Amino acid sequence: MTQTVTDHFTEQLSLRARALLHGLGADLPTEGALTVRTPVSGGVLARVPADGPQDVAAAIARADSAFRAWRTVPAPVRAAVVRRLAALLVTHRDELAELVTLEAGKIGAEAVGEVQEMIDVCEFAVGLSRQLYGLTMPSERPGHRLMETWHPLGVVGVISAFNFPVAVWAWNTAIALVCGDTVVWKPSETTPLTALACHTLLRRAAAEVGADPEVHQLVTGGAEAGEALVDDRRVALVSATGSVRMGAAVAPRVAARFGRCLLELGGNNAAIVTPSADLDLAVRGIVFAAAGTAGQRCTSLRRLIVHHSVADGLVERLRAAYDQLRVGNPLDEGVLVGPLIDGRAFDAMQEALARARAESGEIVCGGERVELVGPGAYYVRPAIVRMPAQTELVREETFAPILYVLTYDTIDEAIGLNNAVPQGLSSAIFTLDQREAERFLAADGSDCGIANVNIGTSGAEIGGAFGGEKHTGGGRESGSDSWKTYMRRATNTINYSTGLPLAQGIHFG
Repeated sequence: MTQTVTDHFTEQLSLRARALLHGLGADLPTEGALTVRTPVSGGVLARVPADGPQDVAAAIARADSAFRAWRTVPAPVRAAVVRRLAALLVTHRDELAELVTLEAGKIGAEAVGEVQEMIDVCEFAVGLSRQLYGLTMPSERPGHRLMETWHPLGVVGVISAFNFPVAVWAWNTAIALVCGDTVVWKPSETTPLTALACHTLLRRAAAEVGADPEVHQLVTGGAEAGEALVDDRRVALVSATGSVRMGAAVAPRVAARFGRCLLELGGNNAAIVTPSADLDLAVRGIVFAAAGTAGQRCTSLRRLIVHHSVADGLVERLRAAYDQLRVGNPLDEGVLVGPLIDGRAFDAMQEALARARAESGEIVCGGERVELVGPGAYYVRPAIVRMPAQTELVREETFAPILYVLTYDTIDEAIGLNNAVPQGLSSAIFTLDQREAERFLAADGSDCGIANVNIGTSGAEIGGAFGGEKHTGGGRESGSDSWKTYMRRATNTINYSTGLPLAQGIHFG
């Protein structure tokens, strides 16, 4: 496209974003210090205000004030807000998904899937509202009862990343609200428009069921806004999704004030392919996990560990599959790979490919830029790179569609390669051998928070707790008993006797 055509295309995208926001009930500011660019064309989509420390402090104060009353509302009643939010998301699913595409560059199917994930976690949270179970335990003292109860924690600060601009917020917010917490959300400065849309829908849901809309606050901006949220003592829990570098800065600051952290950080995910694997199944799982979202998922497949006996054949099948991947405008039908988020992501990918060549890696296919829209948009072909060994480069996470292929001889060697990276988010094995599968899932198998058999590394369901170990941060969101992160535990001893015996048989006086 010429620059004039590109500018016109961007203007159309901007007008569409405004129309979508208006349809969702949100009014987009006409100006602000924060420039929002669309990766679809690289042009300016909008400008929104950048909140400073005083704005963040005011939002926290409102959330803290709302918490005083919200924590006393029965959990099933609190769930009414989340139930209504789910209904609004169903009604506006396609509009919100299109906004995700405009702002984050996801293809339509993935954007709709992300909104559906929001709906699913809302349904999970509504059911959870009647299952915030404590425990009753036998006391060693006669006439006593020992139990545990769970109570709302306080203000939850949510810092989200661009690659899942709405789903990760919903994971945290739906459960936090049901648990009796209030939320202050600081979205990525790359994706504030989707945040504005979700904030509007949630406050509308609260108003429609008679709840206080102040239970949710939105602040937009960059690092300054995030730091203000991290450092405020009124924020009981900081749930931060992003890079390992970001988590390494956030964790000690929150710990210094004795707050809590829930960290979802980097993933350098691997899949093992054994000689017994169903290769048709493996190819489908590998291609989506490695190339989906242009390799910009925290669960994207980055390392493929293949038994040497099937490596050559599998690589050729993957090359053929990659040749069929349509790279293009994510708003177009049939496109499977959209743009990288920005030029920095493209530069990081090219630097990694250059390092791979220098370390005797063989680029099987991909890696080149596809000129589609204009100089500010970064479309690339997903790359497959065969590496002679797991070098320092392969141990690092590059947030781009690069799949490194390594070979192995024994299952123990393969598991060792899987584990020999600092990150520990997601992992997978493709095998029809039950012993290999069980070995992979055992205590001395994969050391990741997610370990799959015969599916890829991405596409987690909301029913299971999501998160990872090591440099991934150790946090857990979404399903299972992750709700406990958003609450505080109290141990209660009730004496219904006339005596006052002490524990451990101690006699005093």
